[in-house]
Amino acid sequence: MLPRRVPPGDAARVPAEHYDAVTVVGALGEGQVPSAAVPELLRVTKPGGFLCLTTRSNPSNLRYKAELEAALERLEGQGAWRKVLAQEVERWERATSEEESTQGTGYISGVVYVYQKCPVPPVKEG
Repeated sequence: MLPRRVPPGDAARVPAEHYDAVTVVGALGEGQVPSAAVPELLRVTKPGGFLCLTTRSNPSNLRYKAELEAALERLEGQGAWRKVLAQEVERWERATSEEESTQGTGYISGVVYVYQKCPVPPVKEG
């Protein structure tokens, strides 16, 4: 498990490629964990390990969700990981206002993302 907060300059003290699985549930959203933190989550995951991330799809989080998905796709395009699952969940949690509600249901939707970190390719001799 990662520490809740790593003081600036202390990120190197969190071991690289140490965890079989990393989860961030309920923290990837506007004003919480920035999408720029995703590469750090990848860094501490073992090659072949899994990352499970979630975010909300309510109106006030759509800008953040777009930034997060761009970061996820960028890492996938670089071959750092592969997407295993991206699943929309309609009734993620109760909405706190009608404006946040998905189609007047009283709930907001969310997304579960599961990625697998790609193994480091073997060094070619020659």
